[in-house]
Amino acid sequence: MNEKEIIQLILKGDREKYRLLVEKYQNMVFRICIGFVHNKEDAEDLTQEIFIRAYQSLSQFKGNAAFSTWLYRISINMSLNKINRSPLKSFFNSRDEKHETAGSVENISIFSDNEDPEKIMITREHSEWLRKAVDSLPDKQKTALVLSRYDGLSQREIAEIINTTEGAVESLLQRAKNKLRILLANSRKDY
Repeated sequence: MNEKEIIQLILKGDREKYRLLVEKYQNMVFRICIGFVHNKEDAEDLTQEIFIRAYQSLSQFKGNAAFSTWLYRISINMSLNKINRSPLKSFFNSRDEKHETAGSVENISIFSDNEDPEKIMITREHSEWLRKAVDSLPDKQKTALVLSRYDGLSQREIAEIINTTEGAVESLLQRAKNKLRILLANSRKDY
């Protein structure tokens, strides 16, 4: 049974068939979400919200593109909406993360006894810096970068999902990488 047949059965009232689509695409949607929100619990909640929205909007799926492309678009839009609409929450989360990475025993204990605590802290600082740098990118650049790096999609696939050309995707990725290089160079000057 192909996806179009499954969707037709769902639209005719066989809601149990939706589970097949969720099982097939839940990892893909989660990877997109984690690429934007950087927090496992938030990504899991957002993944669930996306599948609810997709189910509620299933009658709007026209089949002009693949179901996965349609679901990617919903995932990206909802992820961007989530991170763009809650600056206060982001502020408190970043404060909590800074506090946690400032030397919490629970965080250090997940590493082996052989690892150097200074190396652990440096790794965490670099990860935090990279997350913030990616978050500072414009939405289109961030979307292209997340789809490329987290999902490993080709430029052609990204172009289809964000409804643009492969050349535009290549440009978005280049601008994102250039901006990250500039941010990295500037952060090194601070030391």
